[in-house]
Amino acid sequence: MRRLAIVLSLLLLTAALPAAADAKVRKGPRGLAFYTPPKPLPAGKHGALIWARRLTGPAALRGGAGNRLLLYRSTSATGKAVAVSGTLTVPKGKAPKGGWPVISWAHGTTGIADQCAPSRDGKATLVNYAYPLLQRWLKAGYAVVRTDYEGLGTPGAHPYLIGRSEGHSVLDAVRAARKADPRLGRRVVLAGHSQGGQAVLWAASLAPRYTPDLKLRGTVALAPVSHLAEQSTAVTALRSPSGLTGLVAMIVRGVDIARPSVGVPGMLSDRAAALYPQTLTACLGPLTSASSFGGLAPADLFRQGADLNPLVGALGKLDDPEDLKIRTPVQVQQGTADQTVFKLFTDPLVEEYKKRGIKVTYKTYEGVSHAGAVTDARSAADATKYIRARLR
Repeated sequence: MRRLAIVLSLLLLTAALPAAADAKVRKGPRGLAFYTPPKPLPAGKHGALIWARRLTGPAALRGGAGNRLLLYRSTSATGKAVAVSGTLTVPKGKAPKGGWPVISWAHGTTGIADQCAPSRDGKATLVNYAYPLLQRWLKAGYAVVRTDYEGLGTPGAHPYLIGRSEGHSVLDAVRAARKADPRLGRRVVLAGHSQGGQAVLWAASLAPRYTPDLKLRGTVALAPVSHLAEQSTAVTALRSPSGLTGLVAMIVRGVDIARPSVGVPGMLSDRAAALYPQTLTACLGPLTSASSFGGLAPADLFRQGADLNPLVGALGKLDDPEDLKIRTPVQVQQGTADQTVFKLFTDPLVEEYKKRGIKVTYKTYEGVSHAGAVTDARSAADATKYIRARLR
């Protein structure tokens, strides 16, 4: 009986270990105060958890054992320490040996303003198209970590499509999540759509040096943004009002945030300059509407005779993923009917990766739109199959 009592005591102690580690996590304040970090930032390395709290409401994923809102240290577009927010959802049941495998999800374009952060979206309308796929992965036994990216929800401006900043946020979210819940393992797959597709390609490139403690097994890039320098030049030839103007406005704002020396404001036309402040206050939908940049032709975004070479050069260095070196396998998925991220540009991205010796698989889907890269049954199944194979 004495031996049985000792064994039972040890089992109970072992079962309590995750809760004990979890108890050391500082609880974050309620409401929007959660997103404002203490000053100065608590000491620690990038990926250190600042605080966490329970997450409920539209931003939470269903089907797991609970959702948590995280605030963690990361590295900004300019190389400084910065606080970034994100979320963690763990599967139901007991974690396997080695801990829950992790999928770090990078979301598509929502905007630059703080209210556009997925974890702050009161109705989750900007990102909920991805929820069925994320919940599918959760049900399959993978912990799902979602970053908001630098400056979305937290102090400072969001450097939209600045790859290094996004990559840091995606990777550090996993480090922070592992501190919030010690049941998470080191095996990681990166997955993202559109802006997020570009973000995970950057993260995959940065991972060997930036987060060598994580075991990155692969990357799924769904309709990833690429060749921005070329696309921006081509788009500015369009002379009819288009929602694309709103996207280009956010792209140049991202460069303006990361490299003010480029002088973006001086390149804008008078009409575009009057609308430019909206890039910091409105989300994607309003910015692309006819009452905002959607009522402006891309050709009218810049003043006549403006020298765009500094902007194009910055786009190539800060945003474009085609010149990256990636050591781990990549799967790229693209719809042929995508009118936001065109297959015309994704095809050469894949070809360039093959020339660089990157182990890349390319899947295309006839008639599939931009959002369809996530929602189409064929694309979702292929992404899930790839993740399952990489996280065995």
